[in-house]
Amino acid sequence: MNTILDRYFFISARGSTVGQEVRGGFATFFTMAYIVVLNPIIIGTVADKTGQFLGDGSVPDFPLVAAATAFVAGILTIAMGVFGRVPFALATGLGLNAFVAFGIASQVSWEDAMGLVVLEGIVITILVATGFRVAVFHAIPAELKTAISVGIGLFIALIGFVDAGFVRRMPDAAGTTVPVKLGVLGNGSLTGWPTLVFVVGLLVTAFMVARKLKGAILLGIIGTTVLAIIVEAIAKIGPQIAGGKLVNPDGWSLNVPAWPGKLVALPDLSLIGQFSLFGSFAKIGGLAAVMLVFTLMLADFFDTMGTIVGVGRQANLVGADGTVERTREILLVDSLAAAAGGAASVSSNTTYIESAAGVGEGARTGLASVVTGLLFLLAMFFAPLTDIVPFEAATPALVIVGFLMMTQVKEIDFSDFETAIPAFLTIVLMPFTYSITAGIGAGFVSYVAIKAFRGKARDVHPLLWLVAALFVVYFALEPIKSLLGLS
Repeated sequence: MNTILDRYFFISARGSTVGQEVRGGFATFFTMAYIVVLNPIIIGTVADKTGQFLGDGSVPDFPLVAAATAFVAGILTIAMGVFGRVPFALATGLGLNAFVAFGIASQVSWEDAMGLVVLEGIVITILVATGFRVAVFHAIPAELKTAISVGIGLFIALIGFVDAGFVRRMPDAAGTTVPVKLGVLGNGSLTGWPTLVFVVGLLVTAFMVARKLKGAILLGIIGTTVLAIIVEAIAKIGPQIAGGKLVNPDGWSLNVPAWPGKLVALPDLSLIGQFSLFGSFAKIGGLAAVMLVFTLMLADFFDTMGTIVGVGRQANLVGADGTVERTREILLVDSLAAAAGGAASVSSNTTYIESAAGVGEGARTGLASVVTGLLFLLAMFFAPLTDIVPFEAATPALVIVGFLMMTQVKEIDFSDFETAIPAFLTIVLMPFTYSITAGIGAGFVSYVAIKAFRGKARDVHPLLWLVAALFVVYFALEPIKSLLGLS
């Protein structure tokens, strides 16, 4: 085989065939297609500082977010295939979207939040162009990089449990001793059909993941949604909240599952372009905005580097010197993806570790990514299906994703307390404070402080000193304002 397609994508040179690439592209898509459902669940259900949901609505609009999520994933994955020429797929980053929803949109409007995502993408693109990205990557200890991913995993899992109603927030009232408790009544007892649907979905999805079944997470969402539709059709449970009031504690906490009126529709891509590049700077101040951009960049930064090396090694694309073929092109597309995700109001897009599923099917070239991208574009037309998925059917996937991210904790050496304690603080403070920023900041500040107190200040990279100092100012921003008479 010596066609233009073969020569451009190095199909024969990498020991692959067109058939292998097509199969690999399908495998990657079905393994990561869950993001089309989960992204609306995460960023589409959170109101911003002004009380508005994405798309300037007073209620969540899942098909709107799903269509834009699939569109951006499709375009960027095709770009990775054409320019990077590697079997890596991209989509909205889990963890990154949680930070945007709970860490940024809670302080500013959605347009301002997405503007910060665009800025983060621009900054990373500049770092790639200047070679500075690698310098920053080496400045931060591997254990702290790992701890960031693990902490985000726990945070996502907590969101899953809370949104499903398996764990309930307790009201701030006299006598309340814990912030969350098990079950609707907070008495450790689980009640209601929706809770049972969540538990069944979690167990079945966990079983499929344990069996290493391809597309397990997506199949889990689909199967649990079907179960929810059947349960609702028989039991007539109804919504948990109606008219803004709690009407049934045992009801469905998001959508009432029912067979949709339509399966296919022209995608609404009106979210594209709804961002304000510098709006956050006027709302929360320059330093706070810069720290939010920096935190986004950190989370995006290291996940991508680890994914590229890990999947690249599996695809035999890593050279003897440890570098991945066409690294510059890969990082450039990935960096632009962050900005594109913000510009389309779906949060930062990044390279997915699920690309390994396609590699496992034999994919070795960018042709597989082109196939995956085309499937994402096709998925845009099925966005109405996301309107029938209740929290109880989607959140088992969040818990399982949290587990998968948690497995990286084995890479942390807990016998080295100087690094393990900052890593521990990074991990636990993300779910405990409901803030990814707080976890990262606490980890960096404590790492630098412990090293300094131990007389090892010179072991800390100058860039890390700068980052820690910025986080100290970030944490003490309100006292500093008061001291300077600015608040």
